[in-house]
Amino acid sequence: MSNTILAIDIGSTKICAIIAEIADSRVQILGHGIAKSQGIKKGAITNIELASRAIKTAINDAKRIAGSNITSATVSISNAYAKSENSHGVVNIPNKEISIKEINRVMQTALYNANIPNEYEIIHVLPYNFRVDDQDFIEDPFGMNASRMEVEVNIVMTQKSNLSNLKKAVRSAGVEIDGIVLSGYASSMAVVTQDEKELGVGVIDLGGQTSNLVIHVGNSIRYNNFLGVGSNHITNDLSMALHTPLSIAEKIKISYGNLVEKSNDVIEIPIIGDEENSNHVSLEVVHAVVFSRVEEALLILSNALNRSKLKDQLGAGVILTGGMTKLKGVRELAQSIFGLPVRISQPKEVSGLFDELKSPAFSTVIGLLLYKAGEHTQYEINFQQELLHSKVLYEENLNDIKIAKTIHDVEDQKELQQEKTQQGSQQESESFSFNDLPDIAKENNNPFKKMANWAKQLF
Repeated sequence: MSNTILAIDIGSTKICAIIAEIADSRVQILGHGIAKSQGIKKGAITNIELASRAIKTAINDAKRIAGSNITSATVSISNAYAKSENSHGVVNIPNKEISIKEINRVMQTALYNANIPNEYEIIHVLPYNFRVDDQDFIEDPFGMNASRMEVEVNIVMTQKSNLSNLKKAVRSAGVEIDGIVLSGYASSMAVVTQDEKELGVGVIDLGGQTSNLVIHVGNSIRYNNFLGVGSNHITNDLSMALHTPLSIAEKIKISYGNLVEKSNDVIEIPIIGDEENSNHVSLEVVHAVVFSRVEEALLILSNALNRSKLKDQLGAGVILTGGMTKLKGVRELAQSIFGLPVRISQPKEVSGLFDELKSPAFSTVIGLLLYKAGEHTQYEINFQQELLHSKVLYEENLNDIKIAKTIHDVEDQKELQQEKTQQGSQQESESFSFNDLPDIAKENNNPFKKMANWAKQLF
């Protein structure tokens, strides 16, 4: 059975919408649309009307390519909106066997025990450690025999006003929201391997105006953070330092942005507001501006790693994704600052993935597709307060039921039934019947025949 979905990544620099079909947990991309962000700054919606217009443009482009008129979507929500809190829950197991019902109950208990402010709404409840009786760090408690189960969860929440503004912007674009996923969580699904999850890994999405950090230790996300610095700040710094238009500064960043090699070459660039004259600038200046801004962002992210108190558990190191990873030398600089192994990752390969979408800048939207395909955390309570899992709850045993498999089987059954019917008719013909007696009207003088005729009429 296939299911058509729409995923929308609402970023600070771009909005990407992808329509895909999911069949047997496999994703097939049908169409996509990309629009420049408007009304969104540092991950927060600042103008609902402008944001809605940009979202609608991306959605319409995706619909045109896919030939689909889907009306509901799963959208990303920026880490700028998010706040996390850990909680703990304990339940007794009356039937001594852990089922989905008990897992849901213990997670709901942990949510109930959490100190959630009234103005906040839940996005994710992610369990990272199950404890069964006295046994700790259970990977999957389903089906185990126990009398007591505990769970530690990471609760991701957002202010109701922020969520309401996001819903209004998407609804004004003609689409209802059927799923909300933290953008850092979505990015991690698109780039993290199973081995890295088990070893512990940090995922940093270096975006246009923001950078997101999530730490995956154990079975799920343990920590998330947000930094209001991205690649656009490099462009702004270049524009001010070189006194050139933003569009020119962006081209310089893409063409000459290099964190490793220095050059003494000189380039000629236009001056802001002066179409007749130009400046000659050394690439050393460009290198210094780019290096200082990237170094600043990575140092802040390194401090966030230290504050998480989970840095020692990152056996797989750090994964960098997002648009800023296109800068040459960013991996080497990050590795020296973090003191951990660092790799740059593109999103996982998905069937029908356009070449345009294979860049690290599209990790979040690919992660949204994978989330809908079931690659979320093993157990999760989503923003609709539903428990997500992949367990089969009921299985029917049909081994003892005999069903005709071919037309010949059906014909054999029909012939058998006809034989039984004929045998029954033959038995009835051999039994006594009043109809077998001669007609009484022809033998009126026979007293015995009169009595037989009377009995025939009576019965």
